[in-house]
Amino acid sequence: MKRFIGAALLFGIAALSSVTTAEAQQPTQASIEALLPEFEKQVAEGMKAFSVPGVAIGIVHDDKLIYAKGFGARTLGKPEPVTPETIFQVGSTTKAFLATTLAQAVDAGRLSWNDPVIDHIPEFQLADPWVTRDFRVLDLAAQRSGLTPYVNDALTMLGYDKQTLIRSLRVAPQLGLFRSDFRYLNIPHVVGGEIVAKVNGAPSWFDSLKASLLTPLGMGATTATAGAITAAPNHAQGHRLADKPVAVPFHPSFPYALGPAGALNSNIPDMAKWLRLQLGRGHFEGKVLVSEGNLDVTWTPRVAMNERTSYAVGWVATATPRGRIIWHNGGTSGFGAHAGFLPDGKTGIVILTNLDNGGMPDALAMWFYDRVLGNPAVDNIALAAASAKGRREAAQAEAAGFVPGPLSPIASAFAGSYASPILGDATVALTEGKLGLTLEKTEAQILLEPNKDDPYLFQARLAPIGAFVAPAEMSGGEPFVRLRFETDAAGKITQMRWLSPELPHSFSRSAQ
Repeated sequence: MKRFIGAALLFGIAALSSVTTAEAQQPTQASIEALLPEFEKQVAEGMKAFSVPGVAIGIVHDDKLIYAKGFGARTLGKPEPVTPETIFQVGSTTKAFLATTLAQAVDAGRLSWNDPVIDHIPEFQLADPWVTRDFRVLDLAAQRSGLTPYVNDALTMLGYDKQTLIRSLRVAPQLGLFRSDFRYLNIPHVVGGEIVAKVNGAPSWFDSLKASLLTPLGMGATTATAGAITAAPNHAQGHRLADKPVAVPFHPSFPYALGPAGALNSNIPDMAKWLRLQLGRGHFEGKVLVSEGNLDVTWTPRVAMNERTSYAVGWVATATPRGRIIWHNGGTSGFGAHAGFLPDGKTGIVILTNLDNGGMPDALAMWFYDRVLGNPAVDNIALAAASAKGRREAAQAEAAGFVPGPLSPIASAFAGSYASPILGDATVALTEGKLGLTLEKTEAQILLEPNKDDPYLFQARLAPIGAFVAPAEMSGGEPFVRLRFETDAAGKITQMRWLSPELPHSFSRSAQ
């Protein structure tokens, strides 16, 4: 869910280019178990390198969960240990569940992969009318829209509802080529969930998922709300990484408001059953839950991410000289996850962590896949830690580009009423020498911090007030957008424009 899949840590895959003729080796339970002592050393090194408080891992082979173990603590500084039964947020690994529910609806004849989305959800409108008309059901989970990556995800933290999220796609910039460029988004999956619920006559996507997959698979511990994970006696606490891991609260705004894009909470025994269904090609304990043909649609590459890896439909497909890997990772404000499998090797792995995803789950998984397949060994943890360090430094450099300064004397001219066709009315007010913004629809209050050199430029932070205490804490109080007040030729303020492509919103100044 967070900005991670696009940089997917495929360093280990790149190192395989020298292997050209070897055949995939078929793993056995004995060969996997022989790897476990060294694998557990990698877990320990990864927890140290990434400051991860707790990890749960499950390995599936030949339709059985052959390894399930917890490491570390459910909450940093507290004694309760992680066990295989500990509940974690699994983030964007949820997307593959959406893809499978779409496949089931196609199996039932209620849906076609090629149906235009607007035939099912007329409110689905994009900036380009042609792309709107040609956008198909399969495109919703294939990450090939060409729209701005992560566009409008932050609206969930500002309190906007599902309908506003869907409507917000109308202003999303079309930065890439439709069906040609990989662009990672979450909101189209919300639309996909609405379609599944509608064609199945269910109150919500999760209700449909529970009936068609979770209950038949016996995934009774898997839920999709902040209340459910909080109520679970054995649940992990999420953490974000500052100087050290800091606990973050659970809140309906994220990831839960994004539903099928990343809302599931689960544990190792449940996720193992999910991988068994995939490895069984739609069969589970004598039942056919989804056809092999339509399940294969979800595994089939749709848009290239690099020369070896493509996004499929709710899954990532990676080709190595010794076998395919089908996988997806997940990252929320406090958790990281990886779920993946070798479709030709009867083997899968789930890795769940209680720290926002800096790369450890993928690094461990790629180490495991390489050894199981017999690919060249790579120091995945070291490479992933270096990559994470580079991303943190880049983010710090970007933040340093905005130098705060005193409020300009002209700031009083910015006060007034504004309106956005998507986000509704907003009020800017000068109070006790500070400029603030209130989004009237959600009552979110935003602190506007002035730029030292440009009196019209500000960065915005969510104020930890009322219903927004937890969302502000989840983000660590970081600015979520920069904005500019713009004038006409006469110098009169005409609009307030948010400057991030991920939040492409403008508010027109109301008549004074």
